[in-house]
Amino acid sequence: MPEIICTTVYQFPELSDAAKEKARNWYRDLGLHDDWWDAVYEDFQRACEILGICLKTTAVRLMGGGARAKPCIWFSGFWSQGDGACFEGYWFHAKGAAARIRDYAPTDATLHGIADRLQAIQRRNFYQLAAEVSHRGRYYHEYTMSVDVTRDSATWQPPTEDAEEVVTEALRDLARWLYRQLVAEYDHLTSDEAIEEGIIVNEYTFTEGGRRFG
Repeated sequence: MPEIICTTVYQFPELSDAAKEKARNWYRDLGLHDDWWDAVYEDFQRACEILGICLKTTAVRLMGGGARAKPCIWFSGFWSQGDGACFEGYWFHAKGAAARIRDYAPTDATLHGIADRLQAIQRRNFYQLAAEVSHRGRYYHEYTMSVDVTRDSATWQPPTEDAEEVVTEALRDLARWLYRQLVAEYDHLTSDEAIEEGIIVNEYTFTEGGRRFG
């Protein structure tokens, strides 16, 4: 014969502290939604545009049979020593980049410094520098980025001796900046506050001990 079992369930705010912790752990174990990094990538792409970086793209197949262009940005994280972020693209002189990046990110000293260094090295090379950034190897961090610096001089002048080092370090610093933004976004999305908000918005219910019910 079928039986009817009655169970009292609770909304998250009604749980004890211990039960809340168990509920948070359950929700955290579900993992973040797909492409949680989209907002960070969008911010990074805008910064790249201002700095004169055109990101390479790769084709990604869609479920409907088509394809879309995905920027060549990668990362791994966040607990291993070799974790980091990297990208592929082409860099050219962007007029007014130092001022424009300050308009876009007024308080971000790291982006300001990157723009200033790129502008200064362009000035020393009469704004003729360009670079191609490529990814090498199986890992994703700033040191897997290969940077090839060239100079488009009508008189065949080579880049100044410091050009390759300055450009390479500036672009690697940009990859480091991207990784820090990803870490910050991940930490925010997995914080107790964000987890509790997700539980409450979705109106999940729990047993007295904090086990998900229903």
